[in-house]
Amino acid sequence: MALQAIPGYDLQPSAKQVVSTTNYITDFNFLNQYLPDIYDQDFARYGNRSVSSFLRMVSAELPSDSDLIKWSEEGRLHIKYEQVGTAAVATAANSIILQVNDTLTPNRANIGLTAGTIAIRAKQTVMLSFNNGAGYNKAIVESVDLAQNRFTVAVYEQGGLVANGTGLGSSDITVFIYGSEFAKGTDGMEGSLEADSNIFDNSPIIMKENYQVSGSDMAQVGWVELPPEMGGGYLWYLKSQHETRLRFEDYMETTAIEAVPMENSSNTAIAKGSEGVFYTVGTRGNLFQGYPETLSEWDTIVGRLDKQGSIEENVIFNNREMSFSINDFLAAQNSNGPGGTSYGMFPNGEQMAINLGFEGFRRGYDFYKTDWKYLNDPTMRGGLKSGKVNGLLVPAGTTNVYDEVMGSTVKRPFLHVRYRMVNGEDRKYKTWATGSAGGAATNNTDELRVNMLTERCICTLGPNNFMLFED
Repeated sequence: MALQAIPGYDLQPSAKQVVSTTNYITDFNFLNQYLPDIYDQDFARYGNRSVSSFLRMVSAELPSDSDLIKWSEEGRLHIKYEQVGTAAVATAANSIILQVNDTLTPNRANIGLTAGTIAIRAKQTVMLSFNNGAGYNKAIVESVDLAQNRFTVAVYEQGGLVANGTGLGSSDITVFIYGSEFAKGTDGMEGSLEADSNIFDNSPIIMKENYQVSGSDMAQVGWVELPPEMGGGYLWYLKSQHETRLRFEDYMETTAIEAVPMENSSNTAIAKGSEGVFYTVGTRGNLFQGYPETLSEWDTIVGRLDKQGSIEENVIFNNREMSFSINDFLAAQNSNGPGGTSYGMFPNGEQMAINLGFEGFRRGYDFYKTDWKYLNDPTMRGGLKSGKVNGLLVPAGTTNVYDEVMGSTVKRPFLHVRYRMVNGEDRKYKTWATGSAGGAATNNTDELRVNMLTERCICTLGPNNFMLFED
């Protein structure tokens, strides 16, 4: 008779503690009169220890067969410069030369364009607004000096510039184009204005992990019931393997959030890095210092969103401090006094627990909030003294982008993960076993090694619609 392969040892939790030749315990002391009381279930003193949840709620996963993912995002349709002036304004009412000084890439607060070849042409009509509140003028562009980033205007108003003769600094005027005007029988517009598209890219990175156990340890069986976060059921030696898998899955998410590109040229041979959500929003999105606690501060956020994509629904993933701050801010809107305004209905009875929290509110846009465990976990972002993040505002829905590889416009979620997959090689979440124990037969090492690998990155589209709340 041949040795039967079934029943065999279980590499996954079993619903019941199956009694068979694979769970026989040899280490038993018959001289001991009493057996110790042993709990067969680990006590989850830290609750659900996993911090992953963010990407499951806000992102999609799409395959990719390239080392580089490229897309272009549409620029603004209209043109505006916020830092325009001249060292000495002419006293004449016309032929005023203005200098465009928007020399830096637009920062988080700036909605102008970069310098270079200014996007202003002769015969266009512009509005000149003085940044100190002195007033405004309407003017027509007479000529443009592209080499010097200058243009000459003729003011429509009889008195010329409202600040004429006082002199202007380098950034005293904001200018935007609102139309054009041509005389009868004249030539058409000189030059053309190309679409302002910004091309971005990100690269997937490879992550690896493994768990190993010797063949001898596999023969020492001890049943442990797993908590629900690990899928439930019973395991013996592979409990640690499940914790390794959970830790790796957390790292798959936190890497997408925290990854940064390798900018240190001395270390490019060690790692290339990637652009995570925090990095992308921190460099191309909106920043709020601390967290908003008053209605006026929320109004500044709404005003900023008005200048961006004006996405109707937004989700705020916040830590506990910011969550309580929003609750207190919303509760303060109810005066609780005679004749005051009461928001919502509160049919509270003496036996009813009062809900002191809010799930969201509307102020120009819909804002929903949810606690983000990653920002509270003391072993991760929670409790940091430097680099603390209080929350992240994420727009809901999808956006249209031009896929540089596909060569077409596609609709994508604002956040989505791209993983490598080509010709049957799926690297989304790859696992395999090596060794000579536990059913593996790949080498002569007396162990079972479970290997894990993924190759992925996250794409943050339209980060100008995101907002990062940090200290």
